[in-house]
Amino acid sequence: MSKKSETLMLCLTVILGMSPWFATGAAIFDIARDRGIPGSLHALLSSAVQAGFVVGALGVAVTGIADRLDPRKVLAAAALMNGLLTFGLLVFMPGTPVSVLLRFLAGVGFAGIYPVGMKIMIGWGRTDRGYLVGLLVGALTLGSAMPHLVTLLGGLNWRVVIVFAGTASVLASVLALRLQLGPYHARALSFDFRAIRLIWTDRPIRAATGGYLGHMWELYALWTWIGVAAATSYAQRLPPKPTENLSALTAFAAIALGACFCVPAGELADRFGKARIAAGTMWLSGLAGVASAAAFGGPVWLMFALLLFWGATIIPDSAQFSALIADNAPPDLAGSLMALQTALGFTLTIFTVQLTPVVAGEIGWRLTLLLLALGPAFGIRSLRTVWR
Repeated sequence: MSKKSETLMLCLTVILGMSPWFATGAAIFDIARDRGIPGSLHALLSSAVQAGFVVGALGVAVTGIADRLDPRKVLAAAALMNGLLTFGLLVFMPGTPVSVLLRFLAGVGFAGIYPVGMKIMIGWGRTDRGYLVGLLVGALTLGSAMPHLVTLLGGLNWRVVIVFAGTASVLASVLALRLQLGPYHARALSFDFRAIRLIWTDRPIRAATGGYLGHMWELYALWTWIGVAAATSYAQRLPPKPTENLSALTAFAAIALGACFCVPAGELADRFGKARIAAGTMWLSGLAGVASAAAFGGPVWLMFALLLFWGATIIPDSAQFSALIADNAPPDLAGSLMALQTALGFTLTIFTVQLTPVVAGEIGWRLTLLLLALGPAFGIRSLRTVWR
């Protein structure tokens, strides 16, 4: 099969495999009504996935699984595991301690899909890695948005979302075994701890990691809570039922729209420089965050438009941080370094996802959205030495 068909097959696999990530967050209103769980537990169900991903990504990095084993088999096993864990939420309902454990273990499984998928993707090219990783991150973004679409179409029934996400992940495990590896795929015979050292000592890799941390400060906090933030804003001008429907549409559209811009951003990055394009998109997402905070509680159409713009600009830079790692790392260490980079970023998101609703409860969503804009500012500063 051709490079184009193989990369598109990989993207479809990642879309399906990432679908369970926001399975509980997308149906949060129906879960709250059905299960009567407090907001703090909503946050715990989401941050458990982040914590599990960190553990899994660190495991991938330290063991070198993405570099030493056949990544297709790793991806297939992880997607199958996540599908079964997601189905488990139908037995151990959201809100029980076991459900939190299931979400944590699913987070571990995602580390076998996202970083491993990037390892497979960069094996298909050298000069066009910005485009290739952008394509994969676009797939990841679309997969993350799918539960919000199912929530919108499924009448806000949380069980429909769970069944869809679990089925999609199982299908991803089947597709993963049909993937081919590219001509530039590099395999390590054993893990080299240089992968850990390089993330601190190599200037381009360190800058890319700093930029990634700034990016992650805002990304998953917004993706997890955008429906709640939008609903809180819309509720000041709309009745309850239209508020819930429009907030679900906002969450899906904002996340999915970002997927559309990952590929063009990757093409521009290959042409003009990955660090420069990443910094440019962070400027836009930071401005979108400030504008959304200013418009909070105002006209519904304006808040809706600004949240969509924020969603469109918050994700295209993500691929370029990974591509910078791939460009500057020894080929046989690229998978471990990308896994380590993502582990650090998702460690940060454990705190941002858990604390965002708490902070919003204390100071309001307007100021909370404004605080998220601090992430892009830090990321831009970290990248300055690279693009110069």
